[in-house]
Amino acid sequence: MDRWAKWLLETRFGGDEAQLERTLAFLRPVRDRVIANARIGRGDTVLDVGAGDGLIGFAALDLVGDEGRVIFSDISDDLLARCRELAAGRPGAEFVHASADDLSAIPAESVDVVTTRSVLIYVDDKERVFAEFFRVLKPGGRLSIFEPINRWCHEQRPETEFWGFDGSGVPELVEKLMTAYEADAPPPEESPMLDFDERDLVRFARAAGFELFRLEYEAAVVDGAPTGGPASWIAFWSFAGNPNMPTIGEVVEQALTLDEAQRFEAHLRPLVERGEGITRSAVAYLSATKASGEVR
Repeated sequence: MDRWAKWLLETRFGGDEAQLERTLAFLRPVRDRVIANARIGRGDTVLDVGAGDGLIGFAALDLVGDEGRVIFSDISDDLLARCRELAAGRPGAEFVHASADDLSAIPAESVDVVTTRSVLIYVDDKERVFAEFFRVLKPGGRLSIFEPINRWCHEQRPETEFWGFDGSGVPELVEKLMTAYEADAPPPEESPMLDFDERDLVRFARAAGFELFRLEYEAAVVDGAPTGGPASWIAFWSFAGNPNMPTIGEVVEQALTLDEAQRFEAHLRPLVERGEGITRSAVAYLSATKASGEVR
Protein backbone atom coordinates (compact mmCIF):
# COMPACT_ATOMS: atom_id res chain seq x y z
CA MET A 1 0.00 0.00 0.00
CA ASP A 2 1.04 3.59 -0.55
CA ARG A 3 1.61 5.78 2.52
CA TRP A 4 -1.88 7.27 2.40
CA ALA A 5 -3.62 3.90 2.38
CA LYS A 6 -1.24 2.39 4.93
CA TRP A 7 -1.94 5.20 7.38
CA LEU A 8 -5.70 5.32 6.88
CA LEU A 9 -6.17 1.55 7.01
CA GLU A 10 -3.51 0.64 9.60
CA THR A 11 -1.25 3.08 11.45
CA ARG A 12 -3.77 5.79 12.38
CA PHE A 13 -5.22 3.28 14.87
CA GLY A 14 -2.10 1.18 15.43
CA GLY A 15 -3.61 -1.88 13.74
CA ASP A 16 -5.89 -2.41 16.75
CA GLU A 17 -9.56 -3.07 15.94
CA ALA A 18 -10.82 -1.70 19.28
CA GLN A 19 -8.87 1.49 18.70
CA LEU A 20 -10.27 1.68 15.16
CA GLU A 21 -13.79 1.61 16.55
CA ARG A 22 -12.93 4.45 18.95
CA THR A 23 -11.53 6.42 16.02
CA LEU A 24 -14.67 5.82 13.97
CA ALA A 25 -16.85 6.79 16.93
CA PHE A 26 -15.20 10.21 16.71
CA LEU A 27 -15.34 10.43 12.92
CA ARG A 28 -18.97 9.43 12.35
CA PRO A 29 -20.40 12.63 13.89
CA VAL A 30 -17.87 14.62 11.83
CA ARG A 31 -19.11 12.85 8.68
CA ASP A 32 -22.73 13.51 9.62
CA ARG A 33 -22.07 17.20 10.17
CA VAL A 34 -20.22 17.61 6.87
CA ILE A 35 -23.08 15.84 5.10
CA ALA A 36 -25.73 17.97 6.85
CA ASN A 37 -23.90 21.21 5.99
CA ALA A 38 -23.73 20.11 2.34
CA ARG A 39 -27.53 19.83 2.06
CA ILE A 40 -27.29 16.93 -0.38
CA GLY A 41 -30.47 16.02 -2.26
CA ARG A 42 -31.62 13.28 -4.59
CA GLY A 43 -30.17 13.62 -8.05
CA ASP A 44 -27.19 15.73 -6.92
CA THR A 45 -23.69 15.22 -8.23
CA VAL A 46 -21.30 15.19 -5.26
CA LEU A 47 -17.52 15.45 -5.49
CA ASP A 48 -15.82 14.08 -2.37
CA VAL A 49 -12.24 15.37 -2.48
CA GLY A 50 -9.71 13.26 -0.60
CA ALA A 51 -12.30 10.52 -0.30
CA GLY A 52 -9.98 8.15 1.57
CA ASP A 53 -11.82 4.93 2.33
CA GLY A 54 -15.20 6.52 1.60
CA LEU A 55 -16.40 7.73 4.99
CA ILE A 56 -18.22 10.73 3.49
CA GLY A 57 -18.64 9.47 -0.06
CA PHE A 58 -20.73 6.43 0.83
CA ALA A 59 -22.98 8.48 3.10
CA ALA A 60 -23.50 10.87 0.20
CA LEU A 61 -24.24 7.95 -2.13
CA ASP A 62 -27.15 6.97 0.11
CA LEU A 63 -28.62 10.47 -0.26
CA VAL A 64 -28.31 11.14 -4.00
CA GLY A 65 -30.33 8.08 -4.99
CA ASP A 66 -30.16 6.24 -8.29
CA GLU A 67 -30.47 9.53 -10.19
CA GLY A 68 -27.40 11.11 -8.58
CA ARG A 69 -23.65 10.60 -8.67
CA VAL A 70 -20.84 10.62 -6.14
CA ILE A 71 -17.32 11.16 -7.48
CA PHE A 72 -14.71 9.69 -5.16
CA SER A 73 -11.52 11.71 -5.73
CA ASP A 74 -8.16 10.93 -4.13
CA ILE A 75 -4.42 10.97 -4.85
CA SER A 76 -4.10 7.40 -3.60
CA ASP A 77 -4.76 4.68 -6.16
CA ASP A 78 -4.86 2.15 -3.32
CA LEU A 79 -7.64 4.03 -1.53
CA LEU A 80 -9.58 4.48 -4.78
CA ALA A 81 -9.28 0.72 -5.32
CA ARG A 82 -10.61 0.19 -1.81
CA CYS A 83 -13.62 2.41 -2.53
CA ARG A 84 -14.27 0.65 -5.85
CA GLU A 85 -14.32 -2.65 -4.00
CA LEU A 86 -16.73 -1.35 -1.37
CA ALA A 87 -18.95 0.25 -4.02
CA ALA A 88 -19.25 -2.87 -6.18
CA GLY A 89 -22.77 -3.10 -7.58
CA ARG A 90 -23.85 0.35 -6.38
CA PRO A 91 -25.00 2.75 -9.11
CA GLY A 92 -23.75 6.31 -9.25
CA ALA A 93 -20.23 5.82 -7.86
CA GLU A 94 -17.36 7.20 -9.94
CA PHE A 95 -13.65 7.36 -9.19
CA VAL A 96 -11.06 9.98 -10.16
CA HIS A 97 -7.37 10.15 -9.35
CA ALA A 98 -6.72 13.81 -8.52
CA SER A 99 -5.15 16.05 -5.91
CA ALA A 100 -7.19 18.72 -4.17
CA ASP A 101 -5.18 21.53 -5.79
CA ASP A 102 -5.60 20.13 -9.32
CA LEU A 103 -9.10 18.95 -10.12
CA SER A 104 -8.62 19.41 -13.86
CA ALA A 105 -10.16 15.98 -14.44
CA ILE A 106 -13.47 17.48 -13.26
CA PRO A 107 -15.15 19.88 -15.73
CA ALA A 108 -16.04 23.41 -14.65
CA GLU A 109 -19.52 23.93 -13.19
CA SER A 110 -20.27 20.20 -13.24
CA VAL A 111 -21.03 19.29 -9.61
CA ASP A 112 -23.68 20.38 -7.11
CA VAL A 113 -21.69 19.69 -3.94
CA VAL A 114 -18.03 19.47 -2.92
CA THR A 115 -17.18 17.79 0.37
CA THR A 116 -13.84 17.20 2.04
CA ARG A 117 -12.45 16.19 5.43
CA SER A 118 -8.92 16.77 6.73
CA VAL A 119 -7.43 17.43 3.30
CA LEU A 120 -6.23 21.04 3.39
CA ILE A 121 -3.74 20.15 6.13
CA TYR A 122 -1.74 18.20 3.52
CA VAL A 123 -1.76 20.84 0.76
CA ASP A 124 0.67 23.75 0.45
CA ASP A 125 -1.38 25.97 -1.86
CA LYS A 126 -4.70 26.18 -0.05
CA GLU A 127 -5.94 29.16 -2.04
CA ARG A 128 -5.62 27.11 -5.22
CA VAL A 129 -7.67 24.34 -3.59
CA PHE A 130 -10.54 26.75 -2.89
CA ALA A 131 -10.28 28.12 -6.42
CA GLU A 132 -10.65 24.58 -7.75
CA PHE A 133 -13.66 23.97 -5.50
CA PHE A 134 -15.27 27.14 -6.84
CA ARG A 135 -14.49 26.25 -10.46
CA VAL A 136 -16.08 22.77 -10.44
CA LEU A 137 -19.25 23.86 -8.62
CA LYS A 138 -22.36 24.83 -10.52
CA PRO A 139 -23.96 28.21 -9.73
CA GLY A 140 -25.74 27.68 -6.42
CA GLY A 141 -23.46 24.75 -5.61
CA ARG A 142 -22.47 24.02 -2.03
CA LEU A 143 -19.12 23.41 -0.35
CA SER A 144 -18.83 21.61 3.00
CA ILE A 145 -15.48 20.96 4.65
CA PHE A 146 -13.99 19.89 7.98
CA GLU A 147 -10.43 20.69 9.00
CA PRO A 148 -8.49 20.24 12.24
CA ILE A 149 -6.80 23.48 13.30
CA ASN A 150 -3.46 21.99 14.28
CA ARG A 151 -1.77 25.33 14.81
CA TRP A 152 -3.80 25.93 17.97
CA CYS A 153 -3.07 22.47 19.36
CA HIS A 154 0.63 22.85 18.56
CA GLU A 155 0.79 26.15 20.43
CA GLN A 156 -0.99 24.70 23.48
CA ARG A 157 1.20 21.61 24.00
CA PRO A 158 3.48 21.76 27.09
CA GLU A 159 7.10 20.90 26.37
CA THR A 160 6.98 17.75 28.51
CA GLU A 161 3.78 16.35 26.99
CA PHE A 162 3.98 13.45 24.53
CA TRP A 163 0.89 12.74 22.40
CA GLY A 164 -1.38 13.99 25.17
CA PHE A 165 0.36 12.11 28.00
CA ASP A 166 2.39 13.61 30.85
CA GLY A 167 6.08 13.08 30.20
CA SER A 168 7.32 15.28 33.05
CA GLY A 169 8.90 12.25 34.72
CA VAL A 170 11.19 11.75 31.71
CA PRO A 171 11.49 15.27 30.21
CA GLU A 172 14.87 14.66 28.59
CA LEU A 173 13.47 11.64 26.71
CA VAL A 174 10.42 13.56 25.53
CA GLU A 175 12.74 16.28 24.25
CA LYS A 176 14.79 13.74 22.31
CA LEU A 177 11.67 12.24 20.75
CA MET A 178 10.20 15.60 19.76
CA THR A 179 13.55 16.61 18.26
CA ALA A 180 13.48 13.42 16.19
CA TYR A 181 9.97 14.22 14.95
CA GLU A 182 11.01 17.75 14.03
CA ALA A 183 14.17 16.65 12.21
CA ASP A 184 12.23 15.34 9.22
CA ALA A 185 9.47 17.96 9.29
CA PRO A 186 9.38 21.49 7.87
CA PRO A 187 9.45 24.41 10.31
CA PRO A 188 5.98 25.11 11.78
CA GLU A 189 5.55 28.28 9.74
CA GLU A 190 6.16 26.29 6.53
CA SER A 191 4.21 23.16 7.42
CA PRO A 192 0.88 22.79 5.58
CA MET A 193 -0.51 21.29 8.78
CA LEU A 194 0.27 24.38 10.83
CA ASP A 195 0.29 27.32 8.42
CA PHE A 196 -3.41 28.22 8.69
CA ASP A 197 -6.25 28.62 11.14
CA GLU A 198 -10.02 29.04 10.99
CA ARG A 199 -9.75 32.70 9.94
CA ASP A 200 -7.70 31.69 6.92
CA LEU A 201 -10.47 29.34 5.80
CA VAL A 202 -12.80 32.34 5.56
CA ARG A 203 -10.14 34.31 3.71
CA PHE A 204 -9.58 31.50 1.22
CA ALA A 205 -13.32 31.17 0.62
CA ARG A 206 -13.70 34.90 -0.03
CA ALA A 207 -10.70 34.98 -2.37
CA ALA A 208 -12.10 32.08 -4.42
CA GLY A 209 -15.39 33.89 -4.97
CA PHE A 210 -17.73 32.32 -2.42
CA GLU A 211 -20.18 34.96 -1.21
CA LEU A 212 -22.31 33.05 1.28
CA PHE A 213 -20.62 30.96 3.94
CA ARG A 214 -20.77 29.77 7.54
CA LEU A 215 -17.83 28.94 9.82
CA GLU A 216 -18.18 26.82 12.95
CA TYR A 217 -15.07 26.66 15.14
CA GLU A 218 -14.63 24.52 18.24
CA ALA A 219 -11.65 24.20 20.59
CA ALA A 220 -11.45 22.07 23.72
CA VAL A 221 -9.05 20.78 26.36
CA VAL A 222 -10.54 17.85 28.28
CA ASP A 223 -9.39 14.97 30.44
CA GLY A 224 -8.96 11.72 28.59
CA ALA A 225 -6.51 10.00 26.29
CA PRO A 226 -6.25 11.58 22.84
CA THR A 227 -6.68 8.13 21.36
CA GLY A 228 -10.31 8.17 22.51
CA GLY A 229 -9.88 6.08 25.63
CA PRO A 230 -7.57 3.45 27.10
CA ALA A 231 -5.46 1.83 24.41
CA SER A 232 -3.15 -1.12 24.30
CA TRP A 233 0.54 -0.27 24.40
CA ILE A 234 1.04 -2.16 21.14
CA ALA A 235 -1.58 0.02 19.43
CA PHE A 236 0.06 3.17 20.82
CA TRP A 237 3.51 1.94 19.77
CA SER A 238 2.24 1.27 16.22
CA PHE A 239 0.40 4.59 15.88
CA ALA A 240 1.38 7.37 13.47
CA GLY A 241 -0.16 10.83 13.69
CA ASN A 242 -0.46 11.27 9.93
CA PRO A 243 0.70 9.64 6.67
CA ASN A 244 3.95 11.63 6.67
CA MET A 245 5.00 10.56 10.17
CA PRO A 246 6.79 7.45 11.39
CA THR A 247 5.10 5.37 14.06
CA ILE A 248 5.82 6.12 17.71
CA GLY A 249 7.78 2.89 17.95
CA GLU A 250 9.95 3.87 14.99
CA VAL A 251 10.72 7.26 16.54
CA VAL A 252 11.61 5.68 19.90
CA GLU A 253 13.94 3.18 18.22
CA GLN A 254 15.57 5.98 16.22
CA ALA A 255 16.01 8.53 19.02
CA LEU A 256 16.53 6.57 22.25
CA THR A 257 19.00 4.01 23.48
CA LEU A 258 17.65 0.67 24.68
CA ASP A 259 17.92 1.79 28.31
CA GLU A 260 16.19 5.08 27.54
CA ALA A 261 13.43 3.29 25.63
CA GLN A 262 12.82 1.02 28.62
CA ARG A 263 12.61 4.01 30.98
CA PHE A 264 10.28 5.79 28.60
CA GLU A 265 7.98 2.76 28.40
CA ALA A 266 8.02 2.25 32.18
CA HIS A 267 6.84 5.83 32.64
CA LEU A 268 4.34 6.20 29.80
CA ARG A 269 2.84 2.75 29.39
CA PRO A 270 0.69 2.82 32.56
CA LEU A 271 -0.72 6.22 31.55
CA VAL A 272 -1.54 5.01 28.05
CA GLU A 273 -3.19 1.80 29.21
CA ARG A 274 -5.28 3.65 31.82
CA GLY A 275 -6.17 6.40 29.36
CA GLU A 276 -4.84 9.11 31.66
CA GLY A 277 -4.07 11.93 29.30
CA ILE A 278 -5.32 15.22 27.94
CA THR A 279 -7.21 15.69 24.71
CA ARG A 280 -6.59 18.98 22.93
CA SER A 281 -8.62 19.62 19.83
CA ALA A 282 -9.51 22.51 17.57
CA VAL A 283 -11.64 21.97 14.49
CA ALA A 284 -13.48 24.05 11.93
CA TYR A 285 -16.47 23.35 9.73
CA LEU A 286 -16.88 25.65 6.75
CA SER A 287 -19.90 25.59 4.46
CA ALA A 288 -20.22 27.93 1.51
CA THR A 289 -22.41 28.55 -1.52
CA LYS A 290 -21.33 29.59 -5.00
CA ALA A 291 -23.75 32.43 -5.44
CA SER A 292 -22.72 33.48 -8.96
CA GLY A 293 -22.03 31.66 -12.21
CA GLU A 294 -18.61 33.16 -12.73
CA VAL A 295 -15.78 30.66 -13.24
CA ARG A 296 -12.54 31.71 -11.58
